[in-house]
Amino acid sequence: MNVTVKPSHLCGAVAAPPSKSMAHRLLIAAGLAHGQSSITGIADSQDVLATLDLLAGLGAHFEKNCGQVEIRGMDPRNAAPVQPLSCRECGSTLRFFIPICLLSSNPVTLTGSGRLFARPLTVYEEICRQRGLRWEQSDASVTLQGPLRGGEFTIPGNVSSQFISGLLFALPLCEEDSVIRILPPLESKPYVDMTVASLRRFGITVLWEEELTIRIPGKQQYLSQSFAVEGDYSNAAFFDGLRLLGHDVSVTGLQEESLQGDRIYRSYFSALEEGNPTLSLRQCPDLGPILMALAAAGKGATLTDTERLRIKESDRGVVMAQELSKLGADVTVGENEICIRPRPLHPSVQPLSGHNDHRVVMSLAVLLTRLGGEITGAEAVQKSLPEFFRILQSLGCEVNLHETE
Repeated sequence: MNVTVKPSHLCGAVAAPPSKSMAHRLLIAAGLAHGQSSITGIADSQDVLATLDLLAGLGAHFEKNCGQVEIRGMDPRNAAPVQPLSCRECGSTLRFFIPICLLSSNPVTLTGSGRLFARPLTVYEEICRQRGLRWEQSDASVTLQGPLRGGEFTIPGNVSSQFISGLLFALPLCEEDSVIRILPPLESKPYVDMTVASLRRFGITVLWEEELTIRIPGKQQYLSQSFAVEGDYSNAAFFDGLRLLGHDVSVTGLQEESLQGDRIYRSYFSALEEGNPTLSLRQCPDLGPILMALAAAGKGATLTDTERLRIKESDRGVVMAQELSKLGADVTVGENEICIRPRPLHPSVQPLSGHNDHRVVMSLAVLLTRLGGEITGAEAVQKSLPEFFRILQSLGCEVNLHETE
């Protein structure tokens, strides 16, 4: 699907979409709980649907109606799915569920699409190798077989916090107590904090003993609960970013005391308005594309700690630089730094590519509300925010969607 965005003046208020990151965590905890839980504020993004599919494939039962999910949990130690379970293209789903699937002594095969299995999984592979657990990986699947036991786990903190979160979901169900020791630096720590907070809501004890050590008692049981998903700072950033382009748009429904690391976007946007700041992405890599777009349209910026942008749905630093250059931007991508120098922008004479990356598509679309233009592969927004273009239209943006063969 291609989308054409006409230059428009946007105005209005946007209710922040529900947090995809928190939705994953609450749904998984509910799916592991005894009894029935209720989670409200669930959007129909492909990533969240992937998590629901995995829970159902492992034996949970759920009903979804108007953003509310009623879910009766399962015991993953008894899981024995016959068919492969699809994670679609969701790295969170894949990494969260690998340790959960390893609790079973039965084989479980997880599949995926796009670049999913190009993203690093070596942390889990090494755990399986060390503990004699089955790990068979191909370009589009991994087959696992446990059972995973508790004990001591040493995890690098600079690859992805999702490895830590995945273990945190599974280890409370082991017979043995466990300790996770994190090798510094720990990047994206707010996401680990979100996981710990979700576990505690469902009655699970998790103890930070030191800054880089987590102790998890074994023989625990998830307790069914009811919760609402809070607003999402990650996706709110796209709509709040419209303000920096001269639009009269505000975002409502964000929790001021949220644990979400991407809440820092507000101070980062203020720094962009002041001019040419240096901003670290160590704790907020998902903000990379929108920060690049806004810096290119404004007074420039230098982004540091950018190496993890390479292992997302696309090589985000490189592809954003490619697309922004079509609009006249001057962007240099280094090993762990991206420099955006201020230059006048102009409409592109050729369509921009979304590179099958939802955050790239949305960042470019925000920029096109000023410049106008076309983006190919716009369907990528289905991954996290299917209603993105509808929301732009509601703010007064002229958006035309074109189906492609």
